Amino acid sequence: MPELSATASPLMLLSGTANRELSERISDELDTPLCDVTIRRFADDEIFVKINENVRGRDVFIIQPTHSPASNIVEFQLLLDAAKRASAARVTAVVPYYGYSRQDRKDQPRVSIAAKLMGNLMVAAGADRLLSIDFHAHQLQGFFDIPVDHLYAAPVLLKHFRNRDMGNLVVVATDVGAAKMARGYAKRLDADFAIIDKRRPEPNVAEVVNVVGDVDGKRCLITDDMIDTGGTMTSAVQALRERGAEEVYCVATHPVLSGPAVERLRDCDAEEIILTDTIPIPEEKKEQLENLRVQSVASLLAKAIRNIHYNESVSSLFHDYEES
Repeated sequence: MPELSATASPLMLLSGTANRELSERISDELDTPLCDVTIRRFADDEIFVKINENVRGRDVFIIQPTHSPASNIVEFQLLLDAAKRASAARVTAVVPYYGYSRQDRKDQPRVSIAAKLMGNLMVAAGADRLLSIDFHAHQLQGFFDIPVDHLYAAPVLLKHFRNRDMGNLVVVATDVGAAKMARGYAKRLDADFAIIDKRRPEPNVAEVVNVVGDVDGKRCLITDDMIDTGGTMTSAVQALRERGAEEVYCVATHPVLSGPAVERLRDCDAEEIILTDTIPIPEEKKEQLENLRVQSVASLLAKAIRNIHYNESVSSLFHDYEES
């Protein structure tokens, strides 16, 4: 479908309930109010969605991360469907965190490729394009036959370190899959690079086998796309400390923080844990992590939404941040 000009298709922002605070920050950045939407649940927990403003001919951006519970996904599909049926000119799914992204291949007999299914559901519900941040696997972009704008949170997270004395720094990848991201950080911070050799005896359990690289007496920055139960990150901190690391910092884009994650992060020996607000972090979890620092991706998403709306380049937002 050809993209319409901004004059023919005025911008409209919609938000689900999964991360309303981030949506409001994006709204402030764009100086565009969020559309009035009614979202409520019936007695049996079915979700009712109604858009209370005219969306006919509008360029609609619907903001909703698809983290747990699964009702966030259902609510998102209903918002997409409502906008499409109300004759929106174009509907962009803004998904700061793309849930089910780790189930991206058939690695066992008779299992679902859930990441592909989630994409199919979005498109079937009416999404004309997708905007997201730090997929767990970049090849997820190939799961879609609609345009996908994949953003990196690196520019946001790097700001936390740019104006600090971070000499003698080593950026550490949590595994081979995270190596590309870690190399990108190392290049921008003029740091050395190391990688952790780990194995997973079962889901959500990580064991460090070895650390490849010199970390003795160094500041170490561990990077990953998400922290789920915290097993990978905290075992990495422990392994680096055992090998003589002087300071350890943990950086991740998506704060899933499920199960024992908060307790593990609280008890691990890290100077700081830096996360973004792609997923809302409950206040009770924040209070338990005194060394937690949250960086907002609202400005990054707002710039991308603005560029998409005006048919300008999204990749230009990153300049030298593209991973190499």
